[in-house]
Amino acid sequence: MRISVIGAGAFGTAMAVAAERAGNEVLLWAHDPEVARTIADTHTNPDYLAGITLGENIRATNDLAEIARFSDTLFMVVPSHHFREVLTNIRPHLRGAARVISGTKGIENESLDRMSEITAEVLRDQLAAFATLSGPTFAIETAKGIPSAAVIASRNVEFAQDVQRVMSSPMFRLYHSDDVVGVELAGSLKNVIAIAAGVLEGLGLGYNTNAALITRGLREITRLGIVMGGRLETFAGLAGMGDLVLTCTGALSRNRTVGVQLGQGKTLDEILRDAKFVAEGIKTAKSAQALAERHQIEMPITQEMHRVLYEGESPRAGITRLMTRALKSEVA
Repeated sequence: MRISVIGAGAFGTAMAVAAERAGNEVLLWAHDPEVARTIADTHTNPDYLAGITLGENIRATNDLAEIARFSDTLFMVVPSHHFREVLTNIRPHLRGAARVISGTKGIENESLDRMSEITAEVLRDQLAAFATLSGPTFAIETAKGIPSAAVIASRNVEFAQDVQRVMSSPMFRLYHSDDVVGVELAGSLKNVIAIAAGVLEGLGLGYNTNAALITRGLREITRLGIVMGGRLETFAGLAGMGDLVLTCTGALSRNRTVGVQLGQGKTLDEILRDAKFVAEGIKTAKSAQALAERHQIEMPITQEMHRVLYEGESPRAGITRLMTRALKSEVA
C-alpha cells in the first residue's frame, strides 16, 4: 500500500518507519522544508529521531499537494492544535475520497473536538473512512524495531482490519477495535496523568505514590470516557492502561518530562521556552478540565494539573489537596 504520513516529528517518522518495514511505500510530509530536505538527502531525521536510518521506500516532501496525489490513505501525525489547519490545507488537493488514520493524541481546546470529529467536519463527503491508532509506543523504540503493540480503531471494521494487515510486522503488532471514542480519549487523557507522574518524580516522591496516581488516574479517565461513549475494555487495554503505564513510568515520555520539571520548580513558561518537543498533555489539561465540567465528572488529578499548569498552583499544594480529599469508597 501507499501511505502518506503527515507529520515528520518523532512519532510520525516512527510510523513511517513501521509502515515501510511492513512493506509499504511511504511519503512523509514535514512542515519544515529543511527537515524534508534532510530526510531526502540523508535518509535520516536527526532533529526528531536521531540514530534511525529511514528505508529506501520512504520519501519526504514539504508539499501537501504531492501528499494528496501520492495516496488516498492519509496518516495524520501532527499536533492536535494544528490538525484542523493541516487537514483543511490538504482537502483542495484531494482527487477523491480519502481514508484517514490519526496518530494524534489530543483534544482541540477551542471546540473540545476529537480528531475523528475534526476530520468529519473538514472533509465531509470527501471522507471515505477514519481510524485512530494509539497504544504504548515510544517513537524511538518503535523505530528501532523493539517489539511494540497498539490498537487501530475504526467504525469501519474493514478499514481497521486493512490497516492492521498492512501495518503489522514481527516488530509492530496491531489489534483492531471499533471503539474510536474510547481509543481517542484514552490516548489523549493519559498525557495529563503522565504530567502528574512527572511532578511526583520532580518532588522526589516514591513508588507508592506513583502507583496510586496511575491507578486513580486510570479510574478518572475511564469514568469520563464511558460517559462520552467509550467502552470499559478499551480503557483496560493497550490504548488505556498500556499507554498510561508507559507514559507515567518511562523516561522517554515528553509529558512526564514536563511534569518532572514542574516538580523541580520550573514554571510552564520556562519549560515551553526551552522545549524542542510538543507535550500534548499541556493543552489536553485544558480540554479535559472543560470536558469534566461539561459532563459533571469528578477528575481530581486532572483538576490539580490544570491548577498547576494554568492557575499558578504549586505542585506540592496540588498533591496535598489530592491526599486530603474527603474519604470515600474506591469505586465511587
